[in-house]
Amino acid sequence: MIKFYGYKKCSTCRKAESFLQRAHIDYDFIDITEHPPTVEELIATVALSETPLRKFFNTSGVQYRELNIKDRLASLPDQEILTLLAENGRLIKRPVITDEKRATVGFDEEKFSRTWC
Repeated sequence: MIKFYGYKKCSTCRKAESFLQRAHIDYDFIDITEHPPTVEELIATVALSETPLRKFFNTSGVQYRELNIKDRLASLPDQEILTLLAENGRLIKRPVITDEKRATVGFDEEKFSRTWC
């Protein structure tokens, strides 16, 4: 089953959900702000999505700015990045979607078509 880590108030997540629904793709919605992926799930998702770990940050988010991550990112070790993301789902770029064989981060309709259809 596909896990959809998202946030109901996020317009990008709503676009991604609409895409999956139109394609008749079933998924389990998980509120990323209440239940972010674990460190282990993030490691697997990074590998499956072929997205660099540093691109998993929601750079437009309030907490990203409040924690001054932009200025700290270059010097943060991967383990600290994983811990930050796993502890605070608002820091993660949304949506994160995985079936443990494939994964996508964010919403790109073309990439969704290639990956999920």
